[in-house]
Amino acid sequence: MPISFRETSQNRIILLGASNLTLSLRLVIDLMQQRIGAPGEVLAAVGHGRAYGVFSQVVWRGLPGIAECGLWRPLSAMESRPTYALLTDIGNDIVYELTPEQVLRAVERCIDQLQRQSAQIVVTNLPMASVERLSERRYTFFRSLFYPFCKLSRDETLSRVRTVHAGLVDMAVRRRFLLVEQEAHWFGPDGIHVNYWQREAFYRDIVRRFPDSGAKPEHWDDKRKFFLTWQRRPVFAFKTLFGRAIHRPQPSGRLADGSAICKF
Repeated sequence: MPISFRETSQNRIILLGASNLTLSLRLVIDLMQQRIGAPGEVLAAVGHGRAYGVFSQVVWRGLPGIAECGLWRPLSAMESRPTYALLTDIGNDIVYELTPEQVLRAVERCIDQLQRQSAQIVVTNLPMASVERLSERRYTFFRSLFYPFCKLSRDETLSRVRTVHAGLVDMAVRRRFLLVEQEAHWFGPDGIHVNYWQREAFYRDIVRRFPDSGAKPEHWDDKRKFFLTWQRRPVFAFKTLFGRAIHRPQPSGRLADGSAICKF
């Protein structure tokens, strides 16, 4: 089904990620619009435990892999518009026991489709430093907590993380997108989730890598708190719940500044 946005939209923002991006979705939209202008069209493929290359299930809710989700078909049919894409939270595929090659292929499929839209792309690499400092005991605890089905040892997981990390460095050179390395001090004791009190600083550091359009709305700081509120919270275009498929039309969310959000 075609997706219709308001003609007043000035830009298109595409956000791909998992838990970190899900928890900070509204914040990231706000920061990006401060950088590139507002209102805009927002297409987000997010979700706790989300993977790029494989269907993922967290408790009773299932979501398709980002590379195969419903975002791409309508995107290819949309009219041309300045497009900015952030890909982050790459790595869940590893603990779903995909090989590094499979992970990298899934990410590159996303890059390929974004570059067809002439998107300006920023990708965050895996947080190598914070993951490597996990002790065997902490690794086992958090693996059992977040990914109880995963049987990979710490050494095997680290080996795959290093391979994907190096593969993304190579891909950034080949495909000519901006790759951001993540420092350990942003992350909590599990090595993968950004500290709650550092989220704004963390995403501000990433978003500043996009070009500054100078289109910040007049009196933005005075109105920002209002703009950050949802008029309508977005819901997934497709998910499974207890194995039952649920579909919702998009865009399903709207911010108070008029920005429409599609959630896949």
